[in-house]
Amino acid sequence: MIDQHRHASAETAATPDNDRNLLRPVLWLLLILSAAANITMSVIGAYMIGSGFGLITVACTVALVVHHYRHRRA
Repeated sequence: MIDQHRHASAETAATPDNDRNLLRPVLWLLLILSAAANITMSVIGAYMIGSGFGLITVACTVALVVHHYRHRRA
């Protein structure tokens, strides 16, 4: 017989890994794009818009560091 409880726990255990595996590349992509937009806006003189992209860049960096420390192996 199939143990339904074991099957259900295996699915729920796999879900955080899938979220973790998806979150990191998205944060890296946002970090790179926002940093490039920040540089571009600063070069053309749109400092207010560039500052917004700079804040996004900092937020992505902080999120990546927090994610790393929360999910590192002991």
